[in-house]
Amino acid sequence: MPDTDPLHKQDFEALSEFRYQLRRFLRFSEEAVQAHGVTPQQYLLMLHTQGFAERHWATVGELAERLQMVPHGAVALVKRCQAQGLVQRQRGELDRREVQVSLTEKGWAVLAKLAAIHREELKTSGNRLRLPFSG
Repeated sequence: MPDTDPLHKQDFEALSEFRYQLRRFLRFSEEAVQAHGVTPQQYLLMLHTQGFAERHWATVGELAERLQMVPHGAVALVKRCQAQGLVQRQRGELDRREVQVSLTEKGWAVLAKLAAIHREELKTSGNRLRLPFSG
C-alpha cells in the first residue's frame, strides 16, 4: 500500500538530489566502462555473473532479471560478450535446459579492473548517494 503522507518541498528536493547523484554515478560508470572497451550492459552482465553467493556463474534467466531485460535480450547480450571473449556458456549439470554464464580469464581481468574503479568512485563520492526517505 502506498505511503499516504503528503509530500513537502523538501521531499521533492531530496528525491531530486538523489536522482541527480544516482545519474552522476551512472554517467561515471558509462564513461569508465566505455574507456575500457565494453558497454555498460556488458559490464553489468559480467558483474552480475558474480552476484550470487557460493558460485561464480549465473543463469541467463538470472541475468535477465538482474539486468531487467527480456530473456532473449539477455541471450543476445551473452552472445556479444562471448564473441568478445568475456564470458563462456555451458549447460547446467543438474538441469540441462539451464544455461550457465561464467567469466573467462579475459572477462575476470576486465571486471576486476572496472569493479576496482567503481569501488573507488563509491568510496570518494558514495556518501552523496543517501536514500532520501530512509527510516
